[in-house]
Amino acid sequence: MSRISEAYDQCENIIKLHSKTFYRAFSLLPKDQKKAVWAVYSFCRKVDDIVDEGMSPSEELSQFEVEFESFLKGDYNQNELMWVALDDVFKRYNMDVQSFRDMIKGQRMDLGERVYVKMDDVLDYSYHVASTVGLMLLPILAPGKEQYLREDGIHLGYAMQLTNILRDIGEDLERGRLYIPQDLLVKYEYTINDLVEHRANEAFCSIWEEMAELAEDYYDKSFRTMHLYPVYSRTPVKGAALLYRAILDEVRGNHYNVFSKKHFVSRDAKEKIISSIS
Repeated sequence: MSRISEAYDQCENIIKLHSKTFYRAFSLLPKDQKKAVWAVYSFCRKVDDIVDEGMSPSEELSQFEVEFESFLKGDYNQNELMWVALDDVFKRYNMDVQSFRDMIKGQRMDLGERVYVKMDDVLDYSYHVASTVGLMLLPILAPGKEQYLREDGIHLGYAMQLTNILRDIGEDLERGRLYIPQDLLVKYEYTINDLVEHRANEAFCSIWEEMAELAEDYYDKSFRTMHLYPVYSRTPVKGAALLYRAILDEVRGNHYNVFSKKHFVSRDAKEKIISSIS
């Protein structure tokens, strides 16, 4: 097996382990594009893991940033298979370098005691940690059409990250993170203590639904230009969006229990959604 093949295989194993939803959707891509997506996902996962699991995340993230800038100059550790795969991707596609830098910046936001006062603050965070992924993938999924798809690609990132936030409220609380904007808490007279006490009362459900409706609006906006994607990537992108959107209904079906349950779309439901895409 060649070094590049080994590198791509490792990247595939990473996405298969950590994101069954994305893996299922993007498995529909042609071989070369599929491998490239795996490599980009590995980069994003690496940054995410540094922040969530690193022993000294701030220093490790700074070091990773230095490594990325060196990589862009062609200087990287050949024993790090992620860089080997990503180097091949950068040679094959006209990648958006700034989106990679913005992703690192977004992950750094989780290292401070950041308070999200308004929804715009949450969307700024969502751009950096999620919309950037879409911008990284556009040159792979729709080469030459990036400028036409950029805005709605950003919208899809907003939608997916808001979905993540709404699904992971309990998990984030355990990490000392809160992405619900302060003005919504004030609007519905719901307190931080209510959150800590896991009160899924009427006020909580109202907050959750207001954010969910915003997410669904961004999903709808992202579908406006879906027809501009090449045929080979249209179904995977739309599939990823629909699979993620379905998480919101899973939460609703479980009475908004986001404190003690991690919500997933079942394998059967995933297959039904994918097969329904025209």
